[in-house]
Amino acid sequence: MLLCATLPVFAAGSSYAEEPTTLPPVQVEAPQTRATPKQTSASTPSTRRRAARTTKPPKPNTQTAAAPDDGNGPNNNNSGPPLQQVPGLGKTGTKLADLPASVQIVPRQVVTEQGGTLLRDAIWNASGINSGGQDSLGYFDHFLIRGLNAQVYTDGFSDGDQLGGLVHSLNGVRQIEILEGPGSALFGSGPPGGTINIVHYDPSPVFHWGTSTQVNSFGGVTNSNYVTGPTTIGGLNYRIDTTITGGDAFRDLNSKDYEFRPAFSWHVDDHTFTFAIDARHIEQTPDSYGLIYLGGQPITGVPDTAKYSTPFAFAKQDDIRPTFTDQWDVTNFLTINNRFSYTHRDIDAMRNNDSMTAPNSTSGTRLVTNPDGTISLDGRQLRAQNDSDNFFDYQFEPVWKFYTGGIHHTLLTGFEYQRQIMDTNRVTANLPNIANIFAPAPPETSPNSIPGGFLCGKSNSCDNDHLVANYYGVYATDQMDLTDKWKLRVGVRQDRYDTDLNPLISVPGAFTLTNVPILAGVPLTRSDTPVSWNVGTLYHLTNWMAPYIGASQSYLANFNSENVQNGIGAPESARQYEAGVRFTFLNERIVLNTAVFNVSRDNVATLFTPSTGPNAGVQLVTFDSQLTNGEEVSLIAKVTDQWSILANATHQEAVVTDAPNAPTTLGDRPQGVPANMANIWSTYKFSLGGISGFQAGIGANYRDRTWSDTTNVNSVPGFVIGNLMAGWENANWGVSLNVKNFTNKLYFVAANGAGGFVGEGLGAYLTVKYHQ
Repeated sequence: MLLCATLPVFAAGSSYAEEPTTLPPVQVEAPQTRATPKQTSASTPSTRRRAARTTKPPKPNTQTAAAPDDGNGPNNNNSGPPLQQVPGLGKTGTKLADLPASVQIVPRQVVTEQGGTLLRDAIWNASGINSGGQDSLGYFDHFLIRGLNAQVYTDGFSDGDQLGGLVHSLNGVRQIEILEGPGSALFGSGPPGGTINIVHYDPSPVFHWGTSTQVNSFGGVTNSNYVTGPTTIGGLNYRIDTTITGGDAFRDLNSKDYEFRPAFSWHVDDHTFTFAIDARHIEQTPDSYGLIYLGGQPITGVPDTAKYSTPFAFAKQDDIRPTFTDQWDVTNFLTINNRFSYTHRDIDAMRNNDSMTAPNSTSGTRLVTNPDGTISLDGRQLRAQNDSDNFFDYQFEPVWKFYTGGIHHTLLTGFEYQRQIMDTNRVTANLPNIANIFAPAPPETSPNSIPGGFLCGKSNSCDNDHLVANYYGVYATDQMDLTDKWKLRVGVRQDRYDTDLNPLISVPGAFTLTNVPILAGVPLTRSDTPVSWNVGTLYHLTNWMAPYIGASQSYLANFNSENVQNGIGAPESARQYEAGVRFTFLNERIVLNTAVFNVSRDNVATLFTPSTGPNAGVQLVTFDSQLTNGEEVSLIAKVTDQWSILANATHQEAVVTDAPNAPTTLGDRPQGVPANMANIWSTYKFSLGGISGFQAGIGANYRDRTWSDTTNVNSVPGFVIGNLMAGWENANWGVSLNVKNFTNKLYFVAANGAGGFVGEGLGAYLTVKYHQ
């Protein structure tokens, strides 16, 4: 309805809405880095203004409509050979071929071919990344890169509190960019695993619109729409994307998602102004238990739809994020970017606790053998939580291009200020036991049916906190062309983290890590000034081989809505050493990336609940250290014009290297980290009966066993699942059928504390789309 109501407003100012549906093609090229000429005379002013903006697009009346697109818009402005693409998260306009780091780009086209509609569907196409890890509760995204936590950004802006996140859709998304390893030298406070940047389509100066609807065999429906084109104001273009998702879902974990994203881009002289608003309302069904552990593995002998979670559990989120950017091309040598983002998110949720203690424990969720031989699930709890998160982000980034001698520099300088204000309030209720784990029937039917209701005490975790953080950062990154073949990249960032925790209630038994009681009205503050850095170099040894090496240091403020039970801890730190070789053949029709890495992680905030001692049953925070050594390889191959292959594989050895409160876990694997992962996807285009546009695809996903926590007692098994696709598409219409997990393999996408989160069984996904 939003699409239909908006179309006439913008289409009235453009004759393109009246053009026939059969439209001539236009070639849209990838953005090119401006050539920076050497100055031949001292009298030539270095800041002379250009007579015309080299990046200004042609006027709308010179444009024609585009050829068939990749499924969500024709203006894919980062197409071309794989290594010639420019990832936005690099911030210096450097193409992949010259970056001495592991950066991968997942095009929307690939995810669309696979029937994906969410970010979690896209990550299979990149090496070294998987879903899972601490606080992987299923109803929001949580990813590990090289065994360590990753952070999600949208068009270069952080999501804010990562432990109270959301599920990211692909509404209006053009591509996914993944930086493996620490990225604090560019992005400030961030998890050590890496950075995932979601990039949206730009508004187009040519009128286009499209719609697609996907239905699946579980009863779910996803409808997506877009419209883009010029307005009646010269240089002002718009794009509107909407997505509506609802219906049934696997294991009856139903969800709803309503999204609306208008965006505007205005070219005025040397400025490009961009404004967008992301607005979402999400309703989801948490399933913290999944299939509970029995004998160290998820329970067997029950259907994959067996439920141990509270039947009325829910998680609702409202999220709105306006963003504004001004790209000012001052001269050929200087571009100044002013960027601002504000995010407001409200979270209202009821979910079960996600931990499992030993069978003989007297606290926490546990299995108990009854006198009649049945096994019951005792100690279950339900958390009611309401969070409000306000996150401001301002970035001022001049980018300079110049020569020193024969060395060309692209120097990014920047200042960033972030302010985060969070209010979190939670209480916990004790739930009745599930009498027989082989015939689970959770007794609670509503919040009012819970004996004793919601509580706040030593064995019932609770809080009511007001949290404020101010982050300041100044930074510089220099991408240097030492020669045509030799590239050097150096970056450094000085940050200041000012964090403030103001408890509004006194929680019984709550103490800081230095044994100071946490009392209502007594603020706790902390200031830290970490320095992050990165350095790397790459050499094009031949036209088909480029080795590189790099190192980076990163920091993450230990300050979020989940890790303040014991006050504010010192920042987490990480350091990565990496070496790799990129191979390219047949003018980048075949690209093979290889890498080895060593990543250490220190002062990692880890939640644990002692089963004995004075703090038995109390959730505490401890700080561990981890180390990951590994190797990975990824392949992008366009074997012929019809046949393409995408594949990747990762081997990693992740271990706990320090655990002051759990020394017996030294040498164990961290939660959610598989030793081996591999994925492959291949498509082939062909004609039938003289009709072109047919396509078939096949792929497989493999992941090794992962552990539920650092004790390495419970785990979920490894798996291999297969996926199929068949489709047809012409200049306007498209239809495809995806069959996922065609062997109906029972598998688990995450090892939660209390059980395994079940992956979808055999499912069919039918997508019909139209665009012009």
